[in-house]
Amino acid sequence: MNTFMPNDQTVDRKWYVVDATGLTLGRLASEVAKVLSGKTKPIYTPHVDTGDHVIIINCEKVVLTGKKLDQKLYRTYSGYIGGLKETKYRDMMKNKPELVMTHAVKGMLPKNKIGAQMLTKLRVYRGAEHNHEAQKPEVLEFKF
Repeated sequence: MNTFMPNDQTVDRKWYVVDATGLTLGRLASEVAKVLSGKTKPIYTPHVDTGDHVIIINCEKVVLTGKKLDQKLYRTYSGYIGGLKETKYRDMMKNKPELVMTHAVKGMLPKNKIGAQMLTKLRVYRGAEHNHEAQKPEVLEFKF
């Protein structure tokens, strides 16, 4: 009897759609990261990308608890002197809520090539419409 080892040809990838309306940013990001990495499947293997595709809609309606909306900062650094840019999350949620959600999920994925490959299976949309109806995504509900 041989041990089953999943690879790209044997992994069956599903598509899920998540409505982010009223959900907390960090809790949603951690659950989405589990689905992207394949930890919800019985064939999970750390060195193989066994995850599914996830579509997040209504990301502009996600909630941050406490005073994080005004106190939390989004920082980017160009590498040059004086190249640090700080933006409050309130401004980021107003201008680019897709980037906020992607950044939160990316922080919860592995920091290697497999993590970058997992992130390519994430699609984030500001409104309720998305253009992936052909993949027949299933609605994914979380219990938090």
